[in-house]
Amino acid sequence: MDAVLRAAAMYFFLLFVLRITGKRSIGQITTFDFVLLLIIGEASQQAMMGEDNSFTNAFLVILTLVGVEQLLSWGKQRFLLIDRVTQSVPLILVEDGKPLTDRMNRVQVDEADIMQAAREMQGLERMEQIKYAVLERNGGLSIIPKPQNGQA
Repeated sequence: MDAVLRAAAMYFFLLFVLRITGKRSIGQITTFDFVLLLIIGEASQQAMMGEDNSFTNAFLVILTLVGVEQLLSWGKQRFLLIDRVTQSVPLILVEDGKPLTDRMNRVQVDEADIMQAAREMQGLERMEQIKYAVLERNGGLSIIPKPQNGQA
């Protein structure tokens, strides 16, 4: 039973930590982020397993983590609050070519990140060409260009 409680506690702790660090920590992973996730994985494994390194304990921990994930998935479908707490909502970062710097600072996205996405996805060259830039739930950036002259 100790392994189940440790695994569930670690799951919720990691969910909380990764949620407060922002969407970009998962959506736009860098080499540093990858190494950090590996270290977190090893540290959390030690905390969940305790002194018991048996296969039975490992299976129990894995089943607990998958079970908690399934329970949260079920809860997100039925309760909006769980969905918002665990997943967040899309966030507009640029509106009509104007960066919303307070929001950008809060989620640690800068203009260079937005312009890179605008070039890659839409071939845009200037911020003024962007109608909306949205930080999606998964951490990716969506760029909606302004209509060209003569288009609605």
